[in-house]
Amino acid sequence: MKTIGMIGGMSWESSLEYYRLVNEMVKVRLGGLHSAKCIMVSVDFAEIEEYQHNAEWDKAGEVLAAAACSLERGGADCVVLCTNTMHKVAEAIQAAVQIPLLHIADATAKKVLQSGLGRVGLLGTRFTMEEDFYLNRLVGRFGLQVIIPDEKQRTLVHRVIFDELVLGQIKPESRLAYRGIIKDLVRQGAEGVILGCTEIGLLVKPEDSAVPLFDTTYLHAQAAVDFSLGNL
Repeated sequence: MKTIGMIGGMSWESSLEYYRLVNEMVKVRLGGLHSAKCIMVSVDFAEIEEYQHNAEWDKAGEVLAAAACSLERGGADCVVLCTNTMHKVAEAIQAAVQIPLLHIADATAKKVLQSGLGRVGLLGTRFTMEEDFYLNRLVGRFGLQVIIPDEKQRTLVHRVIFDELVLGQIKPESRLAYRGIIKDLVRQGAEGVILGCTEIGLLVKPEDSAVPLFDTTYLHAQAAVDFSLGNL
């Protein structure tokens, strides 16, 4: 079993899910008393969020690259960045270490394709929904067609993430609003919807959608376990 290295804290609410998922998956696959070999470095999200807000992505990249180096020195065999948005600096992180970074968009896109789908909706932070670093990977590398919500809906999705979900607040009215946005994406032709923020799975469940939901937290954790157990 290889050791999974995780960069968490963005937010720690979803980092908890990563830790739970990788251990549950290893237990299911190997049975008995098995659990995942893993290391987590958890950063201060307030610092990272400030860099996001000020578009100081290079500084954020330096912090996360240093975290990746800590994982490598600690014996990790891979890096799992426990957030979608900060994959904007994935190249800087990968350049800092010799071990592979398992990209969250790759794990997600592969599952979408395995499901036989080609046109998906995308929910996430504004950065994830609007900027090229994520969309271009889904479209250019995997050939997916991606639909994003309209401007008003993107504002709501982003606000709920930063004002509620990263603080551990799960509100019924926000779930209803997300359901409505998912319905609108389906009306536009989405065959499935990517939950492209690691906290959205805390709010939205499969029963909230008429089409398959692709929870990036779950799929990323699954890719990490596949790597750890030699199934990649």
